[in-house]
Amino acid sequence: MTDVAFSPGKPSFSPLRLQDRSFAWQVGAVVLGTLFLALSSYIEVPMVPVPVTMQTFAVTLVGALYGWRLGALTIVAWLVEGAVGFPVLSGGAAGAAHFVGPTAGYLFAFPLVGALVGWLAERGWNGKRVMLAFVAMLLGNLACLVLGTAWLAVMIGAEQAVTFGFLPFIVGGLLKSALGAATLMAFPGGKAKPANP
Repeated sequence: MTDVAFSPGKPSFSPLRLQDRSFAWQVGAVVLGTLFLALSSYIEVPMVPVPVTMQTFAVTLVGALYGWRLGALTIVAWLVEGAVGFPVLSGGAAGAAHFVGPTAGYLFAFPLVGALVGWLAERGWNGKRVMLAFVAMLLGNLACLVLGTAWLAVMIGAEQAVTFGFLPFIVGGLLKSALGAATLMAFPGGKAKPANP
């Protein structure tokens, strides 16, 4: 059995092949990614102190499809848009105040979540192995909940934070992880080209 060597820096899962594209193409991908993230923010179920949105679904999917570096960069760009006043956060919210309020921990967790899921996807936890893809998405959702709840605990106490910032989102995290894994299956072109000997 012959081992297949991949080029350094070439992820094994790269359905969009963004690492092979021009800089202008990558900038366009970042812009489209921020639009996708903004749209996901408008799909929400209002709750206090943290609403349920499709943001974590979009964040994990961008990480998996863009790769951990460009995925995290795209998510940071989206957060910067929100911080400077574009209505791209939950329910069309905007402004720097959201980065010091109850949802700040979740917002700051998003780039880390995208990077984590992207890193795992590049290492085989992707649509070609749907159960591993589901676990990768679930780990991303869990990381977001843990970091977001930790921030919330500083503001309202640990017990309240777990009650209102963690437990209500478990089922949603499972469903969004399953949807994310299923979506990755629609992108079959995942293998990077073997390196030339």
